[in-house]
Amino acid sequence: MNPEATASHPVFCTIVPPHVLDKLARLDDPDRSQRALSTLEHDALQRTRRRITTVRGLGAPTGAPSDKPNRTIYDAKRQETLPGKKVHSEEDKPSKDASVNRAHAGLGATFELYLKVYGRHSIDDSGLPLNATVHYGENYDNAFWDGQRMVFGDGDNDLFLDFTIPVDVIGHELTHGVTQHTANLDYFGQSGALNESMSDVFGALIKQYALGQNAAQADWLIGAGLLGPNVTGEALRSMKAPGTAYDDDVLGKDPQPATMDDYVKTSRDNGGVHINSGIPNHAFYLLATALGGNAWERAGQIWYATLTGGELDKDAQFDDFARLTVATARNKYGEGDVLQALLKAWSQVGVPAT
Repeated sequence: MNPEATASHPVFCTIVPPHVLDKLARLDDPDRSQRALSTLEHDALQRTRRRITTVRGLGAPTGAPSDKPNRTIYDAKRQETLPGKKVHSEEDKPSKDASVNRAHAGLGATFELYLKVYGRHSIDDSGLPLNATVHYGENYDNAFWDGQRMVFGDGDNDLFLDFTIPVDVIGHELTHGVTQHTANLDYFGQSGALNESMSDVFGALIKQYALGQNAAQADWLIGAGLLGPNVTGEALRSMKAPGTAYDDDVLGKDPQPATMDDYVKTSRDNGGVHINSGIPNHAFYLLATALGGNAWERAGQIWYATLTGGELDKDAQFDDFARLTVATARNKYGEGDVLQALLKAWSQVGVPAT
C-alpha cells in the first residue's frame, strides 16, 4: 500500500493549459493578449497559494457517505473573491441563470458516475459536499479545481465560451479531487501528465455516461463546445486523435502527442503535463474502443481500480501505471481478450507494460 496516498496534497489545476494562454499573451492584438495575461497572472497566484496549502497539508476526510449529492452553487459576480454569494442549494428549483443550472447538473453527473459505476461516495469517498462558483472574474478564460471547489469563468465570447458548458470539463476538474484523495500523483512530468490524463479519462466517461453513449458513439473530445466562434477547432483535446483538437491562427496547433515517439520534453507547463497526457489518453481510447460497449465498464474499471488501489506511487511514470493496469486487468478479467487488448493499447502508444 502506498502510504503517501493517505495524505491529501491538492494542486491547482486548470482546464485551459498554460501553453495556450502563453501563446495568446504574446499576440499583437491588445485585447486578446491582455485577457490571456490577466488569466495567466491569476493562475500563477493561485498556484502559489495551493503550494502553501500543500505544505500545510489537509486533514483526513470526515464526512458521512451518502447516495445523494450535496451541491451548493455560488456567484462571484465577476469578482475574484471566493466562494462568492450563495445562489443555489441542493433542493432549490432550477435557477434563471443557465450557468448555475449547468454547474449544478455537471456536479451531479460527476457524482452519479462515481457512485453508480464505481461505488464512490463523492470526490473523497466520504460524502464531500460539492461546491462551485460561477461568473468568476472579468473575461476569465479558465475553470479550475482549487482543492475545495470548482470555479468557472465566463470566457470572453471570442476564443472561449462559458466554462460551465462542457460537462466533461466539470468532470475533469472534479476528478483532480479524486486523484488528490487517492493516488495523489505529483503534478510534474509523467506523474503530472498521468494526473491530467486521469481527469480527461473520467471527464470523458462522465460525459458518455450522462449521454448514454458507448465507446463507438462517443466523440472522445475534451471541452467540445467550449471554443468560441472565432476559433478553428473542435475542443481542447482529442483522446481519439491527440494533436488534432484545434489548428487555429490564434491558438496555434494542438501539441499533444499520441505516442512516445513524439513525447515532448519541456520545462514549461510543469514538464508538459497537459501535452504528454495525450499518450495515456490515447491508450485508454484504444482499449475502450477495442473492447466495445460502454467505456466506463471494463476499461474504466481497470483505470479506476489502478488509480484508487493504493499501489500507484505519487511519482509514478507511464510504464509504472501501465504495468499496474496490466496487473489489475489480469486480476479482474484473467488472461483473455481484455488483457490482450490492454497490452496492445499500451504497445501502440509505445509504453512498456510488462
